[in-house]
Amino acid sequence: MTNPYARELGDFLRARRGRLHPHDVGLEPGGRRKVTGLRREELALLAGLSTDYYQRMEQGREVRPSDDVLDALAGALGLDGEERRHLFALARAARRPLPTLVDRGPERVPDSTRRLLRVMDTPAVVLGRHLDLLAWNPMAEALLGAPDAYPPHRLNMLLLMFDDTLTGERRCPDWERQALDYIGMMRAAVATDPTHPRATAIVGELSIRSVEFQRLWARHDVRASVRGTKTFRAPEVGDIVLDWDTYPLPGNPGPVMLVFTAEPGSADADRLQLLASLHATRSALTNNSSQ
Repeated sequence: MTNPYARELGDFLRARRGRLHPHDVGLEPGGRRKVTGLRREELALLAGLSTDYYQRMEQGREVRPSDDVLDALAGALGLDGEERRHLFALARAARRPLPTLVDRGPERVPDSTRRLLRVMDTPAVVLGRHLDLLAWNPMAEALLGAPDAYPPHRLNMLLLMFDDTLTGERRCPDWERQALDYIGMMRAAVATDPTHPRATAIVGELSIRSVEFQRLWARHDVRASVRGTKTFRAPEVGDIVLDWDTYPLPGNPGPVMLVFTAEPGSADADRLQLLASLHATRSALTNNSSQ
């Protein structure tokens, strides 16, 4: 049976080799090429490895590369700091005879974190290691919609992003960038436990029903934590441009808090507050009518 970490390592190496071209590394392209990226033998030459050894690494066969070999590969592939850490984490896990057991128990949000969410005057949610939506505050509900509209097992940022009923959101210019960020976070989670049933279910479903997901997942991008800017379409108040950041919470691996903020005193901050006020009014009317 192939070590799942070794298989993930091989897939990562193959994806990174595929994005390089001969001219990127000072090589002549030569005659007709069957591959768009570097050939295995070209990368092996750059890293000072035998082609057979490198090929076995890509195939996920029983190879336990040393740190020196990993350094050479990282240099040959031009990996950035985050990618290099990912490479080392996968390789070190693959060296072990059996994958280390990872806690697969239910993810819980501490009461103190839920209290923090309630007092925050900005949209915030808590995401599990596989991007499951574990908790949110009223401001987030005003901005993102009511999570209660979905069954609990569908409350996942990746599943929601690639939901065919929400494809209108994909017209946003930053949709693919944010999808890549979430996919990169899932890649980081998979690196800690490649056979986790939740990860397998989410990636398996999306790989079957979404060509877009297949394409982006195949890039093997990885993100430990992310930040960015997103434009939200809010018909009641107009477009709102917010910065978003992720903050790790205790645990190994632990959940993250995703927080959306606007520049104080800006038009976006005013629109966000107006949206929250409208949502609070609607919620109060709904609660009163149900009593």
